[in-house]
Amino acid sequence: MLINQYSNFDYEAGVDEAGRGSLAGPVTASAVILPKGYKNDKLNDSKKISPTLREILRKEIEENAIAYSIVNIGSGTIDKKNILNATFIAMNSALKKLTVTPQFIIIDGNKFKNHLDIPHKCIIKGDQKYLNIAAASILAKTYRDKFMENLHLNHPIYKWHKNKGYGTPHHRKSIIKYGKTNFHRKTYKLKEEQLKLDIW
Repeated sequence: MLINQYSNFDYEAGVDEAGRGSLAGPVTASAVILPKGYKNDKLNDSKKISPTLREILRKEIEENAIAYSIVNIGSGTIDKKNILNATFIAMNSALKKLTVTPQFIIIDGNKFKNHLDIPHKCIIKGDQKYLNIAAASILAKTYRDKFMENLHLNHPIYKWHKNKGYGTPHHRKSIIKYGKTNFHRKTYKLKEEQLKLDIW
């Protein structure tokens, strides 16, 4: 069972992202502040649970969270800033969008460029250890998936409703055959998930 939070502060925000390795669509970040002592034995890394359970948990998180937010950063910014910096922008934007200012921040992963005057801690596989990061993981994943499903309606040849913009064989072949859309990451190559990442 995951631990509620890392620090002893009343308002600790967990932060995670979705879509970092995708060939198309935004990188989506979420920040979540859960009540201190909150428990949910079904909550886990979004990649480890079914879409049906993710949707159930999304509703539970939104009903129980003290505050939560979701931010999409599009392919134009990703191409301009690179994916790592675009992810930092998304995470900081999600934190700023919270209706309650966190006293402490924990981020899934090993790197974060903090633009806020709030202490933070990076935690590798944090979405498998802390409930607030797992909650952020689920919100980022579910909202991004819905975003890609909506994009699919106008771009059905890429099957984004199924692959969510990731580099499946069909998606890669479709890019070669039909070219890239404005939602594709122009700096991404078909045989590479992401470029060299330089932190600005």
